[in-house]
Amino acid sequence: MSLVISPPVAEALRKAAGGRDVEEFLLELLAERLDPPQRVEIYLKLHEKYLQEAEQLYAKGDLPQAGEKYWGAVTALLNAIAEKRGMPHYSHRDYADIIEVLYAETKDRELLVGFSLAERLHANFYHNFMKRESFELHREAVLRLVERLRRFL
Repeated sequence: MSLVISPPVAEALRKAAGGRDVEEFLLELLAERLDPPQRVEIYLKLHEKYLQEAEQLYAKGDLPQAGEKYWGAVTALLNAIAEKRGMPHYSHRDYADIIEVLYAETKDRELLVGFSLAERLHANFYHNFMKRESFELHREAVLRLVERLRRFL
């Protein structure tokens, strides 16, 4: 199904989204009105979208953008996990707290390491300091983190 939006409405949505992808912005707004299982489903769809986009950007060599999408894939999974557990998930601090709780439950150090490396990819989006070899190491760790996080669902 394709939604047709008039240009003035589209412009208003772009402004309201504040530079974020309008589709993602609308999904987040929609998620606020849904019950928890439906929100989990939305977050998982966002996770898949971000991961697919990250891989495409990585293949094109756009490392800063790819890194930000990998970060989005991780945070979307953390949102889904937190939603299932009734935990807050609205800030960077909340994401760190979720990782700490998961680590406390499992003692899986890769959760802490992978999250830290995902944060570095997020920082690289703003500062573009990573060389490709370093980026690839971070990417591999984040993909392992994604697999670990999926187990909590």
